[in-house]
Amino acid sequence: MTRVAAVGDIHMGPESQGTLRLAFETLPDCADVLLLAGDLTRHGTPEEARVVAREITDLGVPVVAVLGNHDHHADRADEVTAVLRDAGAQVLEGEATVVTHGGERIGVAGTKGFGGGFAGRCAGEFGEPVMKEFVRYSRLRADSLRGALEELAGNACDVRIALTHFSPVPDTLAGEPLEIYPFLGSYLLAEAIDSAGADLAVHGHAHSGTEHGLTSGGVTVRNVAQPVIGRAFHVYHLR
Repeated sequence: MTRVAAVGDIHMGPESQGTLRLAFETLPDCADVLLLAGDLTRHGTPEEARVVAREITDLGVPVVAVLGNHDHHADRADEVTAVLRDAGAQVLEGEATVVTHGGERIGVAGTKGFGGGFAGRCAGEFGEPVMKEFVRYSRLRADSLRGALEELAGNACDVRIALTHFSPVPDTLAGEPLEIYPFLGSYLLAEAIDSAGADLAVHGHAHSGTEHGLTSGGVTVRNVAQPVIGRAFHVYHLR
């Protein structure tokens, strides 16, 4: 059985240093990997990233992350990524990694993802250039997730996990205003997950959403935004 700890939207800044460390130090007793589902900082500065780095350094389990929209706000995402990688985290954007712990081979494919909405109520790649660019960016993120999951298919993983910040399904957005669903996720992510296959999909972003969801292809989806799960992390057991 693979034990996957996950949390997103921890939004750390200097004054929150140490608030998660004690909980994270229990991870070797209960989890094989820690997934961070984006929005790790408040404004995407390297200073805030260093706060996160101190929380996740030398935890005794692998740490895999994607960035969120907050982590891009200061236009310093490359620096934020570098700080987290220096702390030992694997930060993915359209990439795959296989981590091992306790004899388990855990494949993770990650992307921030993007918005656009869901089937029947989604933006189309039509009209003004800025609208086409919006939808094209979302499609590129989804295509990169599909490619990363397909890469894992040949790597003899015990489990394959799709890690995003934006949601692949509307189920886990229940509780959020319907008007902002197009800015919280995209059906293109779910299409990528279903076509390539995964055992679990994890995302954040929707603070007022719901934890449990399912793609139309039957893949379990979990919204692990910290305001939703109400704890430092949640552990999922995958057979």
